[in-house]
Amino acid sequence: MSRLTWAVAAVVTDDTGRVLLCRQGRGERPHALPGGRLHRAESPLPAALRDVRVETGWEIEVVDLVGLYQLSDPAPPGRAGPPSDVLVHVFRARTQGSGPTAQPAGGCLISWHEPAALPEALTPTTRAALTDALAGRSGVLRATPVPLRAPNQRAQRPPTEPAPHP
Repeated sequence: MSRLTWAVAAVVTDDTGRVLLCRQGRGERPHALPGGRLHRAESPLPAALRDVRVETGWEIEVVDLVGLYQLSDPAPPGRAGPPSDVLVHVFRARTQGSGPTAQPAGGCLISWHEPAALPEALTPTTRAALTDALAGRSGVLRATPVPLRAPNQRAQRPPTEPAPHP
């Protein structure tokens, strides 16, 4: 049996329809939706509002639930313990106000993108959720694969695909 980590993300759009994405760290990491793990005893909606505000500085209004996206991380050879699964609640949201209300937390490089000109480098969950959200779908249940990696390579997970709690 695998461990389950609960996470949230949001497909945030502005008044012109652009999509807000976050790129963690430096280098060529893929773009992801803003979001993160739930805190203990926190429900998904407040977690999404909190994580988007912390990562991007934007206040948002949640419109609806795009869907639930499950990531299954098969344990590579040599790794002890059960594989981890992440269940991501992805919400559709729009910005409130004319600009961010706070400074974004360090580590998240935010950028706005036209839906027809999204970056090629997207996490699997971000790609699936954006496809569903931009098509107007709600209530989607989807499993998204996590790419296999070498046994000595650590997983690099963006905010929508957080590492399990220790």
